[in-house]
Amino acid sequence: MKPIWIADDDQSIRFVLEKALQREQLPTRSFTNPKDVLAALDEENEAPQVLVSDIRMPGGTGLELLEKVKARFPGLPVIIMTAFSDLDSAVSAFQGGAFEYLPKPFDLPKALELIRRAVEESQREEVAQETLAETPEMLGQAPAMQDVFRAIGRLSQSNVTVLITGESGSGKELVARALHKHSPRAQGPFVAINTAAIPKDLLESELFGHERGAFTGAQTMRRGRFEQAEGGTLFLDEIGDMPFDLQTRLLRVLSDGHFYRVGGHSAVKANVRVIAATHQDLEQRVKEGVFREDLFHRLNVIRLRLPALRERKEDVPMLTRHFLQQSARQLGVEPKRISDAALEKLSRFSFPGNVRQLENVCHWLTVMAPAQVIEPKDLPPEVLQMVDGIAATAMAPVNAPAVQVVSPPALAADTSAAVGERAVTEAAASVAVATPAAAGDWESSLQQEALSLLQSGRVDVWDELSRRFERKLILTALDTTRGRRIEAAHKLGIGRNTITRKIQELGLEEG
Repeated sequence: MKPIWIADDDQSIRFVLEKALQREQLPTRSFTNPKDVLAALDEENEAPQVLVSDIRMPGGTGLELLEKVKARFPGLPVIIMTAFSDLDSAVSAFQGGAFEYLPKPFDLPKALELIRRAVEESQREEVAQETLAETPEMLGQAPAMQDVFRAIGRLSQSNVTVLITGESGSGKELVARALHKHSPRAQGPFVAINTAAIPKDLLESELFGHERGAFTGAQTMRRGRFEQAEGGTLFLDEIGDMPFDLQTRLLRVLSDGHFYRVGGHSAVKANVRVIAATHQDLEQRVKEGVFREDLFHRLNVIRLRLPALRERKEDVPMLTRHFLQQSARQLGVEPKRISDAALEKLSRFSFPGNVRQLENVCHWLTVMAPAQVIEPKDLPPEVLQMVDGIAATAMAPVNAPAVQVVSPPALAADTSAAVGERAVTEAAASVAVATPAAAGDWESSLQQEALSLLQSGRVDVWDELSRRFERKLILTALDTTRGRRIEAAHKLGIGRNTITRKIQELGLEEG
């Protein structure tokens, strides 16, 4: 483990923290001013595990040091100490990205606990960074996704036109970007346009550009997406919804490589690779007469089908952890972890909105889940309603009356929660006899025990129940991991230092 750096011009503070951390078997390194800290960072080019810095020192302030350190190592937890406990200092410390603010004089056990938390945060950050460094632009272990990856690899030296099919939210643009990134045109631009999101009257100008005076409001010449993508790749998303008359112009570009700006008379050469995508059945659209057959064959040189998320359920855990990390970075908060039970329940959801919906769920959990470890009860209502409703129906006795579980569409804004909730309640009631061990029994037992202790006149009920709860939880975890503490800590969602300390406090050390 890397050392904990202490920056303080007060020798007594450095001495006390060094000795206390050494007793915890945590290595330390001390400095008397910010200049020496920055010099050490330059020399080693590696961040410490945690930085504990005073706010006022000769030759600079802890806040200035915080700013410079965070610019180089954004994930490094920095604890700011000060004897001047004012609001401005605290606000400035947190605004600068400090992990915590520690006023002097401090209680040593509390200071150590704070440093332990910072160490655990640092270790989580290291794991996250390693994971992100190993994470490619696309994720997937399912066989269907491996087929997609193989196809991207085979097309890596080609400029051929590709048609990507798949449901909305399945990641078609990610595949298009990967095809571009691993193609001979990787140094050129990647330009994307959703042909279904732009009004018909504007789409032609968006694609091909326009000359000055071509229409009312066209005060200057404007380059379209084809010109913007010169030498690179143009991604035409939702091509199946392109207006019929514009399909003719697109076919001409694909056929002879030239186009005209709106209102223009000079042909513009297009040196562009086209990748198209759709969630529509283009063969059916051709039969219906709303999509040109000759354009379909022009686009359908190589077809890649992207599987729906429900077809690759084994990828849900990996994608969930990735999106939780991503959401935390976007929001500037500590990444949340998800329990195995919550992952199992999430994996049983059908995800009508595919990977995009899973990403939105993870963003929702990052904001709304109350604790750092996400449990099944923390999942969004639409997930719980659908999954619990299906489970309740599956467990119902064969001769029981059928219960229709209404699963509201996860992406619809007018979801009828009342209908879904009522259906789930009815389904659960129908299997109550078959499942006497209800999930909330332990909570009822806890309530009864708490009531008994409170009525007995004891004044340490919180400590007593917390101790018993932690003891049982840790012993159970250690039993499932055959005594492996680090694995048990991981399963519980706590740090290895925390579980070691709890084992000592609760007297669980092996005799």
